[in-house]
Amino acid sequence: MKVGFIGLGNVGGKLAGSLLRNGVEVMVRDLDEGRVADFVARGATAGDSPAQMLRACEAVITCLPRPDISAMVVEGPDGLLEAMGPGKIWLEMSTTDEAEVKRLGAKVIAAGGAAVDCPVSGGCHRADTGNISIFAGCDRETFDRILPLLTKMGRRVLHTGPIGTASVLKVITNYLATANLISCCEALTVAAGAGMDLGTAYEAIRISSGTSFVHETESQVILNGSRDISFTMDLVLKDIGLFQEVADRAKVPLEMNPLMIEIFKDGIARFGDRELSPNIIKRLEEATGLDIRYPGFPAEMTDDEPEEPGYEVQRNA
Repeated sequence: MKVGFIGLGNVGGKLAGSLLRNGVEVMVRDLDEGRVADFVARGATAGDSPAQMLRACEAVITCLPRPDISAMVVEGPDGLLEAMGPGKIWLEMSTTDEAEVKRLGAKVIAAGGAAVDCPVSGGCHRADTGNISIFAGCDRETFDRILPLLTKMGRRVLHTGPIGTASVLKVITNYLATANLISCCEALTVAAGAGMDLGTAYEAIRISSGTSFVHETESQVILNGSRDISFTMDLVLKDIGLFQEVADRAKVPLEMNPLMIEIFKDGIARFGDRELSPNIIKRLEEATGLDIRYPGFPAEMTDDEPEEPGYEVQRNA
């Protein structure tokens, strides 16, 4: 299967790299010509437009920062819909809005193609090694067609149900990660304020019921001081905003998420929308005068698990 990949950012570039590394013929497109040139040097070809890419490929993947950008790629001039037809597949790997991916997916299906929302979860460091998890929302027949492709990009692949379900689950998991980040920031700051050794505090949390994936990754780069998790405050605000929209449509009254939205709006107002997301702790550092850093922690996370073939995760009956 020849695959087009649109969007070579922090996550997309790593997913496209996994396809190349695993022998898939890849055509790429990105607004950053340097990223495209890098992929061409590694054996990919450059695409001219979404429509041209879909004509040349069986499947085109989008991994883009906002739903409106994905909409332009699908239904704009020279968009995917101009080349859509039987046998063609659009895979949306962006973190996007359930209602929007269903709207665009319906247009793709009406044109004779297949549509999948298949966001990833697990951090950029795992996207880089092909060990990230992938949710896939689509009909079962389409899932069976794309599973060999998804297992070249991710370790664990979960079929979540019809299109849109993967996007709902993705924003749920990102909401939980954001709640974890804020609570880790508060926990580390309280530990410092109480006179605890921060290295010991990190280990106490790690071996306890208070640990989490976020603590074992983002707390480390917080303590290093780099705060580099390859994710920015504007993207966090987008994701928890999408989660709020899901809750609002479901008429579920939330208490924590609206407060988290205000926390990140304040962080963006203070530090800028492209500030690294773990630097939300700077609000607490400024309020307390504490410096939440400790020697010996890594500046960025790397995945030390060897790359292994991906597989479908079976749901509980």
